Amino acid sequence: MTGYVIWGLVPALFILAGRAGASPLEIVGQRALWAAPWAGLLVVLAGHGDQVARVFRRPRLLGQLAVSALMIVSGWAVYVWAVNNGHNIEASLGYYINPLLNMAIGATLFRERISALGLGAIILASVGTAIQALALGHLPLIALFLAATFTVYGVIRKRVEVDAQAGLFVESLLMLPAGLGLVLWLAHTGAARFGAGAPLTLLLLAMGPVTVAPLAFFAWTTRRLPLSTVGFLQFIGPTLGFLIGLIVGERLTPLGLLSFGFIWAGVALFIFGAWRAGRRLEPLVRGVDQAAGAGVADEVGGLPIHDVGARDAALGIGEGARPAPAGMADGLAAGAVEP
Repeated sequence: MTGYVIWGLVPALFILAGRAGASPLEIVGQRALWAAPWAGLLVVLAGHGDQVARVFRRPRLLGQLAVSALMIVSGWAVYVWAVNNGHNIEASLGYYINPLLNMAIGATLFRERISALGLGAIILASVGTAIQALALGHLPLIALFLAATFTVYGVIRKRVEVDAQAGLFVESLLMLPAGLGLVLWLAHTGAARFGAGAPLTLLLLAMGPVTVAPLAFFAWTTRRLPLSTVGFLQFIGPTLGFLIGLIVGERLTPLGLLSFGFIWAGVALFIFGAWRAGRRLEPLVRGVDQAAGAGVADEVGGLPIHDVGARDAALGIGEGARPAPAGMADGLAAGAVEP
């Protein structure tokens, strides 16, 4: 839960930095700059340096991660601008519909089976998005852009044969030159606020860990919690973002509230479907764990999880394994880089 709470509170960090004088460009630049060393630390702790080296030996993999890095940084830029310009609520809409859009794309591109509950969730989300367009007087472009960029990210990362930590580090390295160049340009023009005061400087330095730490929690929990639980937890982030929007005084009209009513109904169906799928998987999880043999502890936390790779391959949720039921794999994958 910790990772999702951090993701949900990130907009508050952006708002504080913005009110202290940092521009959205500086926030994004500092985030791209400081994400790389923290992501590198995560790779070192996980012992996945060989996977990073393998990516740089394979131009096709590197090219795919370059596109996914572009999706990340463009999503970051729009999100930071949105929360600092009174669009927190609309941005949260994007992250509510993102897992549902992932489910639809999973059924279309990867021929994943979509249940009646999943179809109902997508229809409700579509109606909610249409009502949101009526409430705003135009298409909810921010929400649609955020949902689309992270859906594309999820599709790319589903196809790339590299784990989450190594992939994020490579993406961070690819974003680093642009982030450094942006920070130096802002400093040259006198628009940078980094170093102007301890509170703001600490906020900007925190952009690295708040980007990477949630991924560490995410990677750890998705291997150990039922899909139904993770499916529920991923909606903590947009809910907190929605509440932050209300706290800072963003207006929610009755029509806008009706829109979110449809979205929340779709989310409820999604969560129920994930819970039901998790219930079906529980006997298989126990069987695989028993077959793997007791007494082998994970190196993080000492929890008896046995052979994680064999367990996940049997369940269809590990790297290179068959997609999880009803598009859950895509829905969870995209959540790893929000917001």
